Amino acid sequence: MNKRLLNLYGLKFNPFGSQLPVGALWVSAPLQNFCWRIEQQIGEGGFALVLGEPGVGKSAALRLLCERLQSVPNLCVGTLTRPQATLVDFYRELGHLFGVPVPANNRWCSSKALREKWLAHIDATVHRPVLIIDEAQEMTPLIIAELRLLASADLDARSILTILLAGDQRLAALLAEPDWLPIASRIRSRLGLEALPPKALQECLNHLLKAAGNPLLLSPGLAQTLCEHAAGNLRLLMNMANELLAAACQQERERLDEKLYFEVFALDPKPAKKT
Repeated sequence: MNKRLLNLYGLKFNPFGSQLPVGALWVSAPLQNFCWRIEQQIGEGGFALVLGEPGVGKSAALRLLCERLQSVPNLCVGTLTRPQATLVDFYRELGHLFGVPVPANNRWCSSKALREKWLAHIDATVHRPVLIIDEAQEMTPLIIAELRLLASADLDARSILTILLAGDQRLAALLAEPDWLPIASRIRSRLGLEALPPKALQECLNHLLKAAGNPLLLSPGLAQTLCEHAAGNLRLLMNMANELLAAACQQERERLDEKLYFEVFALDPKPAKKT
């Protein structure tokens, strides 16, 4: 968002943008509880799961969780960016994330070096290192099996890594398949994100407007209309509001209201019938 738009509406940032400050994110009660559980889980390690369809808040939840975990002194947190990678690239990225040189095409040496780094981290901090994997439904059974074995010790009696898997309902389906059942049985904390009712969307919208510095940017009627037409999807709500904000800025309107909504989202006129 350009400075002209920010100054026009007295905003610190775009409350409907995709790059919201982490401190401005809306935190629901289930998300708050999940973050607390993960903060306790890093002392013992193991798997955790975040499930939700696109647009319901997975990315925001992961950003918030990362921010909280990074505030834990000396805790090592890594985010895997290529869950669809081959086994060789999987080890290369793990080595990069945790600062461990891994020899090419030598899985035994790679796993040994990573495990030694993680065990040293546990001895120094008590906490298990954290690996976050978004879009985990893209992982192959070979990679997920390798990760399970890599993160366990003492004949599977001890976890040396905290692994957070995040994905959509395809991941839920995978966890029911035989190749994924060993992972499903090890999940200790879960967060299921679903479509939100209009009241919750309204709470989120009010929070963002206040955090951005202009709680009166939207008229009450427009805020209600947006929340009722967002189909419970936070991303859709933000996209519609962002489109209205851009239109209001172009027209230099002082406030966004229902009239603007009907102007921007008016249905295309039906073509006249031929006689």
